[in-house]
Amino acid sequence: MAGVAVTRSLARLIRPGSIAVFGGKEARRVIHQCDKMGFAGEIWPVHPREAEILGRRCYRSVADLPGVPDASFVGVNRQLTIEIIRELAARGAGGAVCYASGFREAVSEMADGDDLQKALVEAAGDMPILGPNCYGFINMLDGALLWPDQHGMLRIEKGVAVLTQSSNIACNISMQQRGLPLAYILTAGNQAQTGLADLACAVLEDPRVTAVGLHIEGFDSLESLERLAFRSRELKKAVVTLKVGRSEQAQLATVSHTASLAGNDKVSSALLARLGIGRVETLPELLETLKLLHVAGPLPSYEISSMSCSGGEASLMADAGVKRKVVYRALKDHQRQPLRDTLGQMVTISNPLDYHTFVWGNREKQTDAFTTMMTGGYALNLVVLDFPRLDRCDATDWTTTCHAVIDAAKTTGANAGIVASMGENMPEATAGMLMQNGVVPFYGIEEALAAAEAAAGIGEAWGKPPPAPLLKIAANEGEATTLSEHEAKQALAVHGLPVPRGLTAETAEAAAAAAGALGFPVVLKGLGIAHKTEAGAVELNLQDAQAVLDAATAMAGITSGFLVEKMIGKPVAELIVGAMRDPVAGPVLTVGAGGILVELLEDSAILTLPTDENTIREAIAGLKVAKLLGGYRGGPKGDFAALVAAVASTASYVVSNASIVDEVDVNPIMVLPEGDGVVAADALIRLRK
Repeated sequence: MAGVAVTRSLARLIRPGSIAVFGGKEARRVIHQCDKMGFAGEIWPVHPREAEILGRRCYRSVADLPGVPDASFVGVNRQLTIEIIRELAARGAGGAVCYASGFREAVSEMADGDDLQKALVEAAGDMPILGPNCYGFINMLDGALLWPDQHGMLRIEKGVAVLTQSSNIACNISMQQRGLPLAYILTAGNQAQTGLADLACAVLEDPRVTAVGLHIEGFDSLESLERLAFRSRELKKAVVTLKVGRSEQAQLATVSHTASLAGNDKVSSALLARLGIGRVETLPELLETLKLLHVAGPLPSYEISSMSCSGGEASLMADAGVKRKVVYRALKDHQRQPLRDTLGQMVTISNPLDYHTFVWGNREKQTDAFTTMMTGGYALNLVVLDFPRLDRCDATDWTTTCHAVIDAAKTTGANAGIVASMGENMPEATAGMLMQNGVVPFYGIEEALAAAEAAAGIGEAWGKPPPAPLLKIAANEGEATTLSEHEAKQALAVHGLPVPRGLTAETAEAAAAAAGALGFPVVLKGLGIAHKTEAGAVELNLQDAQAVLDAATAMAGITSGFLVEKMIGKPVAELIVGAMRDPVAGPVLTVGAGGILVELLEDSAILTLPTDENTIREAIAGLKVAKLLGGYRGGPKGDFAALVAAVASTASYVVSNASIVDEVDVNPIMVLPEGDGVVAADALIRLRK
């Protein structure tokens, strides 16, 4: 219920009926922007000396206002900002934008910045505030702009929302000329009280908002992010992020491979994928994805089609798809002959399709060809079309192609987009016309395919049952201790992880005796050593007691004891399964190519917790090493089912010990031929007691 209350309170701030403005130059700009965009509500300037601002009577204080403002722009110094926020909260105001800087973002320069930010939050109480160090927001649905600067937006009736911590990024986005209908731009500044995820929840509730884009440096609240993901799915309004920077790094020990494989960026991607929130890499990709989501919403699959009148463009599209999840599925049988009849014998009927110029300028024939392509059941149908310069050339035939795409999309009900290979080669007016007719104008091939991939990823996540809530168990703060390999294996075995039969020994003679009890061949390891191979603390395939005695005697000077285990047969593949604690997502699992290849291949996937066997199976299937498990070049298949179960058992251990687990590293897990199972050859666990 707390999330619902936050959303309701923010609604009053971002969709105000009345606005109070405090300050001089910046406040005057806020009034000017609201007037320019036709804000219909009351605006009350507050200034200690001015009689009026832009034709409106000035009030002397919060107490002097004729009513309680829904939204306030506070553009004064940081000390006075705190006092005004306290007075607004006491009157029951709807919320405020805190424009002033010099708070927590400037702690290194101003020793009191952190204290002032705490005082600001305390003064606000239950009243929502944005910032400090924040430009505010633009609401172009209602013409409400608590925004002290220029922008490039127009009033609209329906569109997307973009949220960012950076006011300058927000300014840049407002100037886009890509045909994207921007309903809201909101900035959060320091996020002292209100984070981007809570703001995003609030704008999602506006029925005029179709999708939300977030430009974020770090996740402010896991609970808010989960709430946003749930509401996004519930309202069928997708959220896509441009995640940059790094959250505060955990104090990870370097004793395992897991930490190096599971960087913050990979964890962020896994977290977003789990929640059904899309992720892109650049601002242009963010804007292009929002256009696609505005028109079509999440895509039902990764299958797309491409059409162009040039083989060169078809090649560009094909090559750009290689590094993406998008699939240029082959044409269906029912499409081939109609395309041949329309395009002629000289055209190779394929996907991507180079339809040549035989039907160029012929709206009817182009419509027939595009319609046939769009009956293939593709999630998205793209037509590559770069426009001539309007100041020097005639674009009539290009406009004809646009209308043919529109006609085909309307006839089939399929999702369609026109892609300019270079962004500057699509006029803004054309982009707007296409959007109005339900066709996505994409600026750039790479951006178009990134958008398709992100939208399909959201669709894929929404096609599954909602994920279980993430683990939110606080970590113990005690000193970390490392279990011996034998202790780690026994702890994991309780949860079902298969481990070799083994015995510990304190002396070389005892090690030889233990080997005889286990049966040969055996493996001898030194205890208490993290990287045994590098230290010379492991000997494989020892065939008799004398070999064990000699090996143990040789390594006696570098170890405090020995572990003797039965030798494992030749594996099909070796994998690593590990866990670490992320500062935001909590305990996360890593699975990837293991053994000596672990850091060479960097072939790994991250699983947020809790997880299930279906998710584990999909993660393993996506690894490069999965080819070995499938029987590479006539080799035996690995026991895939046993591997999935082994990863699940490791996850079970981590979840059951979430408050004390600092690190888990099972490397390698030896995957034996199908039917023979798997065995954990080595294991490390660090716990915080």
